[in-house]
Amino acid sequence: MKKYLIPISLPVLYFLITILMGACVLCAHLSCTPAHRVSFLDALFISTSAVCVTGLSVVDIGTTFNTTGQIVIMVLIQLGGLGIMTFTTLALYLLNKRVSLMDRLAVGQTILHNPAFHIGEFLWKIVKITFLIEFCGALSLFAFSHGRFTIFSALFHAVSAFCNAGFSLFSSNLVDFRGNIAVNLIIATLIILGGIGFGVLLECQTYMTQLWYRHGRYRLSWQTRLILNTTLALIVIGTIYIYLSEFVFYGHGMPMKQALLSSFFQSVTCRTAGFNTLDIQTMTNTSLTFMIFLMFVGGAPGSCAGGIKITTFRVLSAFVMSQFKGTEQVVLDRYAVDRETINKAISLLFFAILIIFFATVILDFSEGGDISHMVARGRFLEILFEVVSAFGTVGLSLGLTTHLTALGKMVIIVLMFIGRLGPLLLIAMVQVMREKVFYRRPEENLPIG
Repeated sequence: MKKYLIPISLPVLYFLITILMGACVLCAHLSCTPAHRVSFLDALFISTSAVCVTGLSVVDIGTTFNTTGQIVIMVLIQLGGLGIMTFTTLALYLLNKRVSLMDRLAVGQTILHNPAFHIGEFLWKIVKITFLIEFCGALSLFAFSHGRFTIFSALFHAVSAFCNAGFSLFSSNLVDFRGNIAVNLIIATLIILGGIGFGVLLECQTYMTQLWYRHGRYRLSWQTRLILNTTLALIVIGTIYIYLSEFVFYGHGMPMKQALLSSFFQSVTCRTAGFNTLDIQTMTNTSLTFMIFLMFVGGAPGSCAGGIKITTFRVLSAFVMSQFKGTEQVVLDRYAVDRETINKAISLLFFAILIIFFATVILDFSEGGDISHMVARGRFLEILFEVVSAFGTVGLSLGLTTHLTALGKMVIIVLMFIGRLGPLLLIAMVQVMREKVFYRRPEENLPIG
């Protein structure tokens, strides 16, 4: 039994338990408005989406759930964003109980992918910086929304944005705010801060403190610089691409400043958050295809974001470049990447594509397998967009979510769960449980391509 209760499996168990508990509460009468009721499957879908900080929903949470239900969803988002193991280990630490090595390793794998750290100090910093950012975000939204955000809705959207969930209490999401520069920038900032990773946040905090007090010459680490540079590059490229495809070549009627703001916001949010100020269903195929790429890449490791992560994308890009150049080492910003990291990146890419492929095939059957291609034109893009959005824990949809069959909902639930914990986590569990092989077979060349 102990063989299967490995440290890396603990986050999976805690996420499952939290999702099931959340589903039970959300389908109860105390969580819904009198005119609405949700089935257990729909409640399970929403609970999974909240804990996995995705944002996909089969119902309008602003009208279906009362204040109690919305508070439950907000709590599930917060727990999912920080990680269930983080809260559990912090509670044990505060009660002066002994935190086991398994708990230390599990939190390290979930948050920093580095087991060697001081658990108490690290968790205190995470909780403090998270609540501080969310509080400032909520206060700013309430102050700059001209009365359109109540105190509760401002807090809900701040938590949802920082945790990269994308849940909104407004039926049109944030489309009505696309001309409000302050709201756009506040939400976008919260999304970016939640998507760069807690380790990067803490390092940036130390860096800013050193600059403020002028103590020494503290430099950001190679990993942090890589994450920040790649994040900035993807945001800029995404903004330019969406602006050109939507407002230059296609020509949506919108003032230039508002068009640039909407393009920037959509570039930020489609990588992991799921908020939208543009009507996704009216966007061009060119934009949607590029957004699928951004959703697939996602955010940084150890963050609230999903996807294969930007570090994986950079490693794979550098690996391909090294193959073209004929160099043995894969170099990123003057540092060579070790072989183990490259193998993990390639494995993650392969399994991610495999998962997306099979999920798309299943949804093709369940959501339109009985009609011809001529009748179902555009359905494939809708399904692929939905699948990548769920896998990347983004939460954007072309309108397919509310029309999913029971089988389709189960597929998306599994995708959100895998996307939040990461395919590598599941692969690592299998690797730990398998038997080691202590021999090598003879090698042969095989023609490729």
